[in-house]
Amino acid sequence: MTAIPEYSTPRPAGLVGLCRRVIKLPERIPFSLVQLAARVAIAHVFWQSAQSKLASWPVTLQLFASEYNLPLIDPSIAAPLATAAEITGAVLLFLGLFSRLGALMLLGVVSVIQIFVFPENWAEHLLWASLLLLVLTRGAGVFSLDYVADRIASASKT
Repeated sequence: MTAIPEYSTPRPAGLVGLCRRVIKLPERIPFSLVQLAARVAIAHVFWQSAQSKLASWPVTLQLFASEYNLPLIDPSIAAPLATAAEITGAVLLFLGLFSRLGALMLLGVVSVIQIFVFPENWAEHLLWASLLLLVLTRGAGVFSLDYVADRIASASKT
C-alpha cells in the first residue's frame, strides 16, 4: 500500500501570515467552553428573575394580575408556574443536567414573555433564545452532568 502524499497550502509568511493566524486563533477555543458559557450566562438571567419574584411575592402576584396580563391563565397560577420554570430551568442548565429539557422549558418562558408580556424587547429575547437554542440543539457539552451520565451509560453497555 502506498501512502498518499499530503499536499498542504503553503503558509503565507510575514504580516499576512501573522494576521491569518491571529484571526484563526478563536477556532482553537473548545466548543464545550462556548457551551458552558452559554449555559451559565442564560441560567444566571433566569435565576435572577426568579429570585426577584420570590423576594417580593405580593408584588409578583400584582404584576402578573395587572401588568403581565396573560390570557387564559389565572395570575395566581401563572406566577408560581413561571417562577418554578425559571428556577428549575436555571438549575438544570447550570448543572448541565437534563440541559435540553431545561433549555426547552426556558424557551417556553421566553416565548410567553415575547408574545404576551414585552413584545417590544424582542432583541433581548432573541439573545436569550439564541443561547437556549444552542444548548437545545448541541447539548450541554463536556463540562456537564449530562456528559458524565452519558459516559457512565456508555460504559455500562460494554
